[in-house]
Amino acid sequence: MPRTERFWLVHPSPVVSMSTSTQTHQQTDPASNQLGNSSDCSPLGPMTNLLEQDVGEGLSEKQSTEEVLAGVELAPAQSLWTTEASGSVQLRIDELCPGQPLTIYQMFTNSVQKYGKLTALATKRGNEWEKVTFSEYFHLSRMAAKSFLKLGLERFHGVAVLGFNSAEWFIAATGTVFAGGIIAGIYTTNSPDACLYVANDLRANVIVVENQEQLYKILQVRDKLLHLKAIVQYSGSLKEKLPNLYSWEEFMALGLEISDQELDEVISNQKANQCCVIIYTSGTTGPPKGVMLSHDNITWTTHHGIRVGGVQPAEIRQESLVSYLPLNHIAGQMFDLWAGIQFGEQVFFAQPDALKGSLVDTLREVNPTAHLGVPRVWEKIMEKIKEGISQCGYMKRKLVTWAMSVSLEENQRLTKDEEKSFLFNLADSLVLQKLRAEVGLSNCEKFFSGAAPIGSETLQFFLGLNIRLYEIYGMSECSGPNFFSGPKVYRFSSCGKVVPGCRYKLVNMDADGIGEVCFWGRNVFMGFLNLEQKTKEALDEDGWLHSGDLGKVDEDGFIYITGRIKELIITAGGENVPPLPIEDAVKQQLPIISNAMLIGDKMKFLSMLLTLKCTINPETAEPTDSLSLEAVEYCQRLGSQATKVSDIIGGKDKLVYQSIKEGIALVNSKANSNAQRIQKWTILGKDFSIVGGELGPTMKLRRPVVLQKYHSEIESFYRV
Repeated sequence: MPRTERFWLVHPSPVVSMSTSTQTHQQTDPASNQLGNSSDCSPLGPMTNLLEQDVGEGLSEKQSTEEVLAGVELAPAQSLWTTEASGSVQLRIDELCPGQPLTIYQMFTNSVQKYGKLTALATKRGNEWEKVTFSEYFHLSRMAAKSFLKLGLERFHGVAVLGFNSAEWFIAATGTVFAGGIIAGIYTTNSPDACLYVANDLRANVIVVENQEQLYKILQVRDKLLHLKAIVQYSGSLKEKLPNLYSWEEFMALGLEISDQELDEVISNQKANQCCVIIYTSGTTGPPKGVMLSHDNITWTTHHGIRVGGVQPAEIRQESLVSYLPLNHIAGQMFDLWAGIQFGEQVFFAQPDALKGSLVDTLREVNPTAHLGVPRVWEKIMEKIKEGISQCGYMKRKLVTWAMSVSLEENQRLTKDEEKSFLFNLADSLVLQKLRAEVGLSNCEKFFSGAAPIGSETLQFFLGLNIRLYEIYGMSECSGPNFFSGPKVYRFSSCGKVVPGCRYKLVNMDADGIGEVCFWGRNVFMGFLNLEQKTKEALDEDGWLHSGDLGKVDEDGFIYITGRIKELIITAGGENVPPLPIEDAVKQQLPIISNAMLIGDKMKFLSMLLTLKCTINPETAEPTDSLSLEAVEYCQRLGSQATKVSDIIGGKDKLVYQSIKEGIALVNSKANSNAQRIQKWTILGKDFSIVGGELGPTMKLRRPVVLQKYHSEIESFYRV
């Protein structure tokens, strides 16, 4: 069968290194007016005009490749990709919105000139926020760069950071890049052996750890770290003095022995088409892959990608945000670290136990203007609000229910240009503003969700609070976002439109218009470090990045992600079943369900694993046996007295089991075919969690892990 492709927004796309190479694609779709429009195509230019225009409309000014590259020196490159840390790539310069290639140092220098006196970083120590201006941040980054050079950091070798978000994490990252190294984060949940793999793959000369706990992991494998020269601990006092182990203060002082001239020479040799950042995948189905990102990937994407979400440069209004998502993940790093520099944002660091419960406390204190959360974080905020509502008196609960229903109806009905009714404004001022303030979002104007699909129940709940969750779709391999929602680019349950200057196409489309989403643009990565075959699998012969995700696009250019190819269930009868819509439908129908995972690949029928909503141990982050307040109330409405998971599982509570049976029957009644009906299901004794391994660090479901861990339960579904 020939491969069926549908091209959206494809036109001649030259790629350049030192000079322009031949074009790689012909224009096949006249719908190029779906691209973002701005006369400001340079990351150095003003962005004021973005306030008045819809970023999803067509660009008004073009620049030739020669104009873009005037005065810019790039490293020689023969290909769009490389797997060597010291390699360079051709840039995918686009004539509609090229943007001059910049290094991270150039981007930071430009920001310091504009935002030098503004606060950049804020850290809570005791009861006070310690703040650092952009000028101080830049100076500290140069000092850290000198210290890395003093420790022997080699060009294109790595610095790995193992710890929670902090000013030191940011300074270590920028300092590494200034010094000509490559920065990479390691998940704080990684085992010593997993840390070893990343550090050796990165050829890490220095590892920066947060505390004694993380230090101990590195010390366990220190003898196997082939390139390691030093370890730096940035929080807490050193328990013992070991060779080449430094406190943060000792480390920063080392830079005094390196001259500005020596550092400036290193910086001057950096080129925008060389690697500076590596993002390691979570390694769900094998060893993690190192996603190599160039200076241009970072500087271009932060400017052209993040701005679609309505993020404003500090000349207009200084944005504030709380940093808590793992910085070794592309979402947290791009949104907090690099975009923070690009737009002059004020970044407040959450406490290390943010995802165990303290995040809301920090949000209340900071009242950020923008907030990014993975779906599970938004779900936890939703559960906290629901819990608060349930504890109100009868009349107050009725008032909240009325206000949220008015908001939901109004937000679903109105277009972006219509004014909201007097009734809505009354509900918002009397009730909803107070609810938003309860979770620290009273000052927030931009609410983003990314890293995984979010359920429609969650989206609708927040619309009821007059909060539009702007979904972002992309991957580490495209530097984060490739599609972005924002105040002027929004449609319910869509991930928005393609980022201005980027391209996409859908391949192998089915009769419903669903196909694999592929990317092309300056945001597409350099390649996987040391993995040539994996890189060739991700990038086709024309340089298109194949996402592995399935999606469809409506007539207005909004994309809807329907699942992943690898997660697509193909039954024994040959029926293709995307699991996400069915799982979402079950959770929406049954509010007692925390996680639902569809099973049935190569099987005669579909089955499902279910977990119940429960409380979390704040110390260990493990799910407990106690049902959440929402789950207990669900049971009470049925006439059940259950308060624990163990009260229900195994068919002990017939009322709850009957309710779940009826809910799944209702979901089945709306199935597109008999093959998409859930035939069997079971409730597991424990909810999924990061600690248990079923969820990744960004709380994305790790299906292969679940399949292996609950093999016996799944096998029981299909015994004859």
